[in-house]
Amino acid sequence: MAIHSQSLVVIGILLLALVTVESGGVFLTRVVRGGVPANTLQKSFFRAGHAHAAVLLVLSVVILSVVDSAKLSGAWDVIARYGVPAAAILMPAGFFLSVIGRDPAGPNRLVVLLWAGVGCVTAGLIVAGIGILAAGLAAF
Repeated sequence: MAIHSQSLVVIGILLLALVTVESGGVFLTRVVRGGVPANTLQKSFFRAGHAHAAVLLVLSVVILSVVDSAKLSGAWDVIARYGVPAAAILMPAGFFLSVIGRDPAGPNRLVVLLWAGVGCVTAGLIVAGIGILAAGLAAF
């Protein structure tokens, strides 16, 4: 099974993006140790943003490695191929950006990015999963 050149480019970008997650881990360590002031809400959202970024980037690499075999077309291909990578940007952005500022009591309006990411990851997983499953069953 050959991986499409477009998928290889995106996988390369995603692997490089994992370096930003690594530097985010350094930031998170500083927050937890008290080097960066943050309230309980911010600490929770920063942890969630960091974890979601890492998991979704790795999941994106896995999906892109196999989605070519589904032979999807048009919008279905775009959703399957880019839904989870889009969520890897949107969800962490929602977690981090919705609690910026000094001692926020709750998330701000940018929390909508989190929910946009939820929609992207859900659509991407459903379309990729069905497409890959159909390709596998058709190969029997």
